[in-house]
Amino acid sequence: MPDIRLIALDLDGTVFDDEKRISARTLQAIRAALDRGVDVVPATGRQAGGIPAEFLQMPGVRYALTANGASVVELASGRSVVRLPFDDVLAQQVLAAVQPFGGVIGVFIDGACYGDPDSAARVESTCPPALLPYVRASRQVVPDMPACLAAHPGQVEKFSILYGDAATRDAAWAAVAAACPGAEITSSVPCNLEVNAPGVNKGRGLMALAAELGLAPAQVMACGDSGNDLAMIRLAGLGVAMANASPDVLAAADAVTLDNNHDGVAAAIETYVLGA
Repeated sequence: MPDIRLIALDLDGTVFDDEKRISARTLQAIRAALDRGVDVVPATGRQAGGIPAEFLQMPGVRYALTANGASVVELASGRSVVRLPFDDVLAQQVLAAVQPFGGVIGVFIDGACYGDPDSAARVESTCPPALLPYVRASRQVVPDMPACLAAHPGQVEKFSILYGDAATRDAAWAAVAAACPGAEITSSVPCNLEVNAPGVNKGRGLMALAAELGLAPAQVMACGDSGNDLAMIRLAGLGVAMANASPDVLAAADAVTLDNNHDGVAAAIETYVLGA
């Protein structure tokens, strides 16, 4: 059995089932790993305010990786372990590239998420039903997005945009790639687009945290299902794909567990950490 000392867990499609719930078995497995002195870290594309209370209130959970690795925070102190924001000019270029395509635009700034009135008006018709409560609760509406970015220099962590169809998402993806070469572009749920600064991804954030803890990559396990998990699946000593993972994640993984509706995270922790 590998000597796993750090577990990184994606949330949507991984820890959460399709109804955005965390099963009792998964919570029990996480607690058992924590009781053995293993760090368990939510590793999410969500902003800091989107981490579920089940994690934040669980004794022993010390760190959170958010915004696809742009921010890793020590929860008790608020200390930034990793901080990888956009260059201010590039952030404005990304915004300009995506705005013509509509969608529900969210800009993650220093742990919060901001959107404009047009995006707020499109939430009900665009957002998948299971994500609606999270999106409603997490977006702060501002009248002028370029001005909002300008008011927060050096603090823009990520862009997250939901579209009503894949064709529009793909067109926006191409526009960002053309206007902002090197930007890290991924997706985590159907018809969404996620953009980070060049070289910023969950893998980079996770390896920085491992180094902070004095751990080798071989002592790190990562579980995920989507394109924004690919870098950490590749870099972790044990990359575990959910059975519901995208083909590229399945191909990159060292192991495959059950899907997110059948306690796949619990099964992986039980097998590779607890030896059950």
